[in-house]
Amino acid sequence: MFLKITKEQQQKMIEDIQIFFSEERDEEISEFGAERVLDFVKESLAPHFYNAAISDVKHVVEQQYASMEDEILTLERPIK
Repeated sequence: MFLKITKEQQQKMIEDIQIFFSEERDEEISEFGAERVLDFVKESLAPHFYNAAISDVKHVVEQQYASMEDEILTLERPIK
């Protein structure tokens, strides 16, 4: 997957994973371990969220297109 994140974003996510393990599981996880968890999320879980977001966007665009189409049709003039 072509997920572009900055080094700062990646570091923040790794820190968040370490905090999660500490607070929720009462476990310490190394930076390397947290990075492996992040890699797993990016490779295995993120595509599901990405595809759901694409589906949501598609639905919104379809609604907007239908609305624009209705607006355009109101501009038609009757032919006598």
